[in-house]
Amino acid sequence: MLLDSASLYFRAYFGVPDSVRAPDGTPVNAVRGLLDFIARLVQDHRPDELVACMDADWRPHWRVALIPTYKAHRVAEEASSAVDADVEEVPDTLSPQVPVIEDVLDALGIARVGAAGFEADDVIGTLTGRATGPVDIVTGDRDLYQLVDDGRGVRVLYPVKGVGTLQIVDEQVLRDKYGVDGRGYADLALLRGDPSDGLPGVPGIGEKTAAKLLDAYGDLAGIMAAVGDPAAKLTPTQRKRLDGARDYLAVAPKVVRVADDVPLPEFEPALPTGPRDAAALRSLDDRWGLGGSLQRLLTVLAG
Repeated sequence: MLLDSASLYFRAYFGVPDSVRAPDGTPVNAVRGLLDFIARLVQDHRPDELVACMDADWRPHWRVALIPTYKAHRVAEEASSAVDADVEEVPDTLSPQVPVIEDVLDALGIARVGAAGFEADDVIGTLTGRATGPVDIVTGDRDLYQLVDDGRGVRVLYPVKGVGTLQIVDEQVLRDKYGVDGRGYADLALLRGDPSDGLPGVPGIGEKTAAKLLDAYGDLAGIMAAVGDPAAKLTPTQRKRLDGARDYLAVAPKVVRVADDVPLPEFEPALPTGPRDAAALRSLDDRWGLGGSLQRLLTVLAG
């Protein structure tokens, strides 16, 4: 089981009231919410291995160099003029909780993995590619639908309400909803664009048209070959729009498709049955008032 950690702690932050606080009054709603999420996931799905995948770089410069608008609208105003680093605009009371989440996961012994210059999606893509058995990817980010592969047992568990109600996304779900399988989802996304990621897409090519083009020509390369083929049954408008978007379409695949070759540190993915560092965990519990959320997770792990 691979956790898109930022996606989940964002959901926890907005799903748990900020009246959930540490003894000193600091909000810990994202921390406790994430612990409850993990407890529920382990209880319901019983993975043998679990990895919390982290954003070491939420807006990698190599992606921005290819498409400058990539996630540009998420950059905090005070960092918009920075040369070397972007700061993601997140609620003031969430940012201080992220280091606490990291410390608690480490004390528990739950693997936490990131890689400099890469997003959690890339870590997930790399670990999915390495996996020798079924993989469940828990994320609220549809970008990871591109990894769905029935043949390898790779599916996405998409939170509908908390993590108690998850939509299990397999290839049939993708075909029914989008008209593509996992391999085709990235091409669909880059053709239609994605405002939430700052991807412009091809003007005038929406989701349904993109799906029809992919059905007719197989993939992006097939579509672009058709643009140059006078015999291909593209409408004049489609041909013009796709031809005008060649520069974007030449770089968009590298931006949209998750990396599968990220250099990762050594880590132990096995789900722990007890805390790795009990003393550190007790200290964190006392400091942050993790209460029932921590105890529920410990109980589930021990079980």
